[in-house]
Amino acid sequence: MSAEDYESVLLVIKECYVYRIPPRANARGYRAADWDVNQFLWKGRMRIVAKGDKCIINLEDATSGELFATCPYDPRGSSVEPVLDSSRYFVLKIVDPGSGKHAFVGMGFPERSWAFDFNVALQDYQKQEENAKAAASAPQSTNDAPSVDYSWKEGQTISINLGNVRPILVKVDSNICLLTESIPTDVINNQTTKERGQF
Repeated sequence: MSAEDYESVLLVIKECYVYRIPPRANARGYRAADWDVNQFLWKGRMRIVAKGDKCIINLEDATSGELFATCPYDPRGSSVEPVLDSSRYFVLKIVDPGSGKHAFVGMGFPERSWAFDFNVALQDYQKQEENAKAAASAPQSTNDAPSVDYSWKEGQTISINLGNVRPILVKVDSNICLLTESIPTDVINNQTTKERGQF
């Protein structure tokens, strides 16, 4: 089973209304005030479904699940348009899967929060598609920077000063760190420079 066979439900809104709308009055867009929003054509459930690289808005009967209309969502086209005068109403381009014929209908939600969720779901789908395309077209980056070796080399020494104790000499010999034994400061003060040795 390929990834295109999987169907993902992006959003379900239990109640929406579909309206018959007049032709677009001007190039600016549609206005819900031009419809009779109290006389809806159909009432039911709305589901946004993603399958492969396609996203479809299905208008279904809330009880039986029977499909009333389908709107293939294209972020670059005019499949979904918000109206100019309300945040709860949209114009959908519904398409008959058999004949390919299309029509524009109004769709509205009784709650503003549902309309907000509808917008967010479509925006999330658009971002996912853009990210997927960007990832597919991006060249496979290889790290050409030279690697840096931070390991200690054989024979290398460092001196660590721990306050009132004699400095500890660390010597790397055949990948083994040898630590000299620390000696209290009062013992060091009673020794001559020759006895202490050079660090």
